[in-house]
Amino acid sequence: MKKQVLFLVALMCMMAYTVSSFANDRVIPVNQLPQAAQKFVQATFPGHAISYATVDMDFGYKSYEVCLDNGVEIDFEHDGTWDKVDCKFSAVPADLIPASIAEYVKTHFPGTQIVKIDKERRGYEVELSNDLDLQFNKNGKFIGIDD
Repeated sequence: MKKQVLFLVALMCMMAYTVSSFANDRVIPVNQLPQAAQKFVQATFPGHAISYATVDMDFGYKSYEVCLDNGVEIDFEHDGTWDKVDCKFSAVPADLIPASIAEYVKTHFPGTQIVKIDKERRGYEVELSNDLDLQFNKNGKFIGIDD
């Protein structure tokens, strides 16, 4: 009985968290993005406008998502530093990719492009144009293929 109550309480907490997570995303005017995020978009994707921007408040921590007019999606931390760049079907700008990762992909997966890069706690995850997801540590050393 005690396990059932604990399970029910845990389930309710997870549901409340999920509902609150969806409720926290809201569209914001572009000028409400951190200056660093605005400058990043202008410098990295010149000639492309921001279609929309959202802010996510998760337990008091802000993060932002931007979608450009060419379909590129960029996630930013609270201070405006990029966290993830998803170019869908085109290559991620080369200056965002650590040299060791770019070299590894060029050597081991010739003819492919990095179409998404995601900074993670332990390193980077990149998605290639052939739909393969590769994991790298913070130093850009290959760890493995993500399933």
